[in-house]
Amino acid sequence: MTRDLRRRLVEHRSGWSRFTDRYKVNQLVYFETHESLIIAQQRERTIKHWQRRWKLDLIESRNPEWQDLSAEIPFD
Repeated sequence: MTRDLRRRLVEHRSGWSRFTDRYKVNQLVYFETHESLIIAQQRERTIKHWQRRWKLDLIESRNPEWQDLSAEIPFD
């Protein structure tokens, strides 16, 4: 979860994140926006406890081709 998705994407692509550097993750394939920080935190906790298949199904329901969604990040 982040308040600034564009900044986080730049950090991840520059190698700042150990996770993205280790696993060579370089595309944004899913994101959600929420009205409040509390709702976003609750949603993140919920998804983190899901089974992997459920997470993959969620991504594929909105992005079946696994396209990079970086250009769709809303400006605040």
